[in-house]
Amino acid sequence: MKHFQFFVFLCFLTFSVSCGQQKKYIQYKVKEGETMRNIAKKLDMKTKDLLRLNPDVDRRPVANTVIVIPNKQFKSVVDTKNEGTLDEVKKSDGKKTDEVKEDEEEALAEIKKNFVVYEVKKGDTFYSLTRFYNVTQHDLVALNPELSEGLKTGQIIKIKAIKNETESEVTIYEDVIEEDVSLKVALLLPFLTKENDTLEAEELFPRSRLANIVTDFYLGSEIAIDSLRKQGVQIQLNVYDTGRNSTKLDSIVKATNLDDNDVIIGPLYSEETQFLAKKVSIPIVFPVYSKNQSKFSSSKLIKTSPEKNVFKEELITFLKDSLTNQNIIVVGDGKSASNISVNSIKQSLESHDSVSIVHVVKPKDGYIPRERFTTVFKNDTKNWILMATDNNVIVSDAINSVNSLADSLQMRVFAYNKSRAYDKVDNLKLARVNFTYVSDQYVDEDSPLTKAFNAQYRSKNKALPSFYATKGFDITYDILMRLASGNFLKSTFRDGASYRIESKYDYDTKLFGITENKGLFIVKYNKDLSLTRLK
Repeated sequence: MKHFQFFVFLCFLTFSVSCGQQKKYIQYKVKEGETMRNIAKKLDMKTKDLLRLNPDVDRRPVANTVIVIPNKQFKSVVDTKNEGTLDEVKKSDGKKTDEVKEDEEEALAEIKKNFVVYEVKKGDTFYSLTRFYNVTQHDLVALNPELSEGLKTGQIIKIKAIKNETESEVTIYEDVIEEDVSLKVALLLPFLTKENDTLEAEELFPRSRLANIVTDFYLGSEIAIDSLRKQGVQIQLNVYDTGRNSTKLDSIVKATNLDDNDVIIGPLYSEETQFLAKKVSIPIVFPVYSKNQSKFSSSKLIKTSPEKNVFKEELITFLKDSLTNQNIIVVGDGKSASNISVNSIKQSLESHDSVSIVHVVKPKDGYIPRERFTTVFKNDTKNWILMATDNNVIVSDAINSVNSLADSLQMRVFAYNKSRAYDKVDNLKLARVNFTYVSDQYVDEDSPLTKAFNAQYRSKNKALPSFYATKGFDITYDILMRLASGNFLKSTFRDGASYRIESKYDYDTKLFGITENKGLFIVKYNKDLSLTRLK
């Protein structure tokens, strides 16, 4: 009798363990003639829900296709191998067994081979994830049906399919505010007032174009500080007028202990920034682009605007990742700087497996006749034209020539950036040739964050924010939000990239060297003149 009782107990225990390890989702091999609709009907679920579980499967999958289906017999939240969801595997007591942990790790490793994955952190929103990874909320829910109930801290979710073996995971900076954090920030800008001491907002009256720019930047910074204060960050803002020359800055340094602040934003001039770096020991944020910023060497300096060579590197990387036997034409202006760019581009792209030759088109007698393009264009493939010049005449010639052939040939024009030369070209022409360029700014006017900022700025200042107002917000908010974490500023740069209203901050920081932002966008014109961010 005792042996029989032990046998019954053993069977019950075995059954209990096997049930505890069952999956909420299981794999199913499609039979000949079955459709996703048939299968969904048998499972008593909607076809669209089954398709969301299997985003890469057609409505009429071929026989023997393996899909994921719900295991209707069990309600526990579990992991699945290969293509399943990635929530934690839990027993009834909430603790994982070693065997289940091992299964989970194997499943996660398998999924990482095909998908970029991300662990949801506190404060993450659909907007922050979709903006960083350049996907839609619909895409995320399709890959992760459990997200229909919202994001939950600790979830590991699929972001998007990995296109090639070289694509790596990217890290988004997590906005975290330390409890009872208190910050001091010094804002050094050339307001051109007579004051040296800390300024009040009502004293900032615009007197010139420079003063308008500075005032707008300040007003954007003020919105950022207000926003952070509402989130519980105590901020003391000290504003100083640096005037037009280093004399005023020198007097500020002598009269004020700037090291009493956590960070300095400004000055606007590169020579003043280098001077200040020798006088203080705290981080200095250079808020604009200067051609002289490449000379910066102090480890205290933070460059918020990417160097121009980074724009070219970003475009070349994007092209090499996208090439599939396109016909490549590089347009130069024949001058020394352009020739150097043309040769480096040609050498770089011709090293790609799918490119045998890169054609080069240059002007003759100061312009490029249409015939120079027709001799290198191909009818049976996509023609990609890469502009390696900002010369107004050459840019205009190239865009006009390409437009005249756009109806009969497949065309696409690329540029390092949208310089002033393109402002002289009709936007309809740029849209017709799918104009694609690198930019350090991209604004999604429909995003909740953009709308909230515009509304707050308009309410406070009776006007829509200018480019410099938005830049003031982005830089100030990003730097102070990182400091609000309680960590050293440089260490937060290594924690990931961040997106704000119109800027991406992806800092490359060296232990004893300069810190520079390399955050850029790839933007494309659409036929309706709207813009799409490709990267």
